[in-house]
Amino acid sequence: MPSEIQFLQEALNADYKMSGIRLREGEHQFGLAKAIASFQLELCFPDVKDIIGRLYGKDKTADVQLVRKVQTILKKMEKSNIVKILPKKKPWELQKYALSSFKFQDLDKNMTVFATDEQIKQSQNLLSSALSRLQGASAGKLKNFRLKVYTFALALIVGASYITIAWDVVQPVISPIILVSAFSIAIAASIVLGRTLSRYDMRALP
Repeated sequence: MPSEIQFLQEALNADYKMSGIRLREGEHQFGLAKAIASFQLELCFPDVKDIIGRLYGKDKTADVQLVRKVQTILKKMEKSNIVKILPKKKPWELQKYALSSFKFQDLDKNMTVFATDEQIKQSQNLLSSALSRLQGASAGKLKNFRLKVYTFALALIVGASYITIAWDVVQPVISPIILVSAFSIAIAASIVLGRTLSRYDMRALP
């Protein structure tokens, strides 16, 4: 998600980009760019079959020749700085695509925009919401990590205290100071640990 958010931010903030190919309505590359834009504005990043499905219908995604033709055009669009190819998350997945901008100046100096002001506004709201969720999730993970470290430290203190008690007991001369101190620490740490575990289900923490 973070990389996808970054791709959308960059496209929304980008000005007109120069393109080395034509982007006239009715041509394949125009339709592909428009389809990718429709996905991207929704914070979705399509692969070649998603694009074909939106343009020509789901039944056309099984057309191997069409898939290869579209992939070839997308590769040319990448070389012309229109499309970005996103890194694969899994080796067997199809490559996903994103526009580098929603505004282009094509080979014939035509200005082409693939998002209205209203669509951009809605996408910015979606982006803000996604960023808030991401920041909340990061804060939650940090809190859970600190809680685990705190709990682990308490458990170590309890264990070390009981080991100290056992060690003192087996000595020829028992030290009351060590015995009482270790026992007090063990009891206090056990109480705090018990309260901590009763407030949080540690198994539910990521």
